[in-house]
Amino acid sequence: MFGFMRKSLSIPTAQEAMAGRDHAIPTAATHFVTHAPLKGPYPQGSEKALFGLGCFWGAERKFWQLPGVLVTAVGYAGGPTPNPTYDEVCTGKTGHTEPVLVVFDPGQVTYEDLLKVFWESHDPTQGMRQGNDVGTQYRSAVYTFSDKQAEAAERSKDAYESALRAQGMGRITTEIAPAPPFYFAEAYHQQYLAKNPAGYCGLGGTGVACPIGTGVEA
Repeated sequence: MFGFMRKSLSIPTAQEAMAGRDHAIPTAATHFVTHAPLKGPYPQGSEKALFGLGCFWGAERKFWQLPGVLVTAVGYAGGPTPNPTYDEVCTGKTGHTEPVLVVFDPGQVTYEDLLKVFWESHDPTQGMRQGNDVGTQYRSAVYTFSDKQAEAAERSKDAYESALRAQGMGRITTEIAPAPPFYFAEAYHQQYLAKNPAGYCGLGGTGVACPIGTGVEA
């Protein structure tokens, strides 16, 4: 989305970034597909995951289609600007990715299952871009909510990087870090491809299956 715009490919410092705002921007109350509360409360025993893999429209659909995923939401995270708008994120001056928040039942789908979808749905070697979408908002990221998630993410990254190198591809540039604040995107972005089935997706992939099989769960 708007990948043709000329923008910085470096994350701004807090001093360089847009100021943002103190209040959350309006978003949808419920999930368009599941009708569950978008911001919760989420079911007892559920867990959260947060992934950035390019344009969040197509990325979100990959996850809400999985059995065991209870809620998905798109938003902004990873940069210094609080409560940004989509237009602000598109300038590259907020430093945010376009991640997908995934709320899941670990009894039905494991964190490793989600990681497999993450790695196989985009090209994690491209740095500040994903295909024709260029900018810091399209960078690959895994934001973790526990030490177990962080360990699983690093383990899966190592396994997938080995598979990519065997195919002659470059190193993985995916950012793996503790989950920063997640700012829900505007209502029209939520479950966009359910509302607009012919809309822009933007996801590609490497064609290399992710060799995850360590049995590690979040």
